[in-house]
Amino acid sequence: MSTHDPVNHPIHYTSGAAKCECGQTVECITITKHMSFTLGNAIKYIWRADLKVDALEDLKKARWYLDCEIEKREGAAK
Repeated sequence: MSTHDPVNHPIHYTSGAAKCECGQTVECITITKHMSFTLGNAIKYIWRADLKVDALEDLKKARWYLDCEIEKREGAAK
């Protein structure tokens, strides 16, 4: 029996249907810890959008972080 661990394994990051080929659940942090802050946050909001009452709100937050990342990269390219 697993216990609720809101610090190391929050339910809203582990409740998704994402599983690796071996069948184990993939946590959001497993993916996002290798990304920049803005990309990781965009993925985080997309990841949990359907776990919330208002998925559209989380998708808009993801778009906001993506826009920040795009602006940063466009600025670096100049």
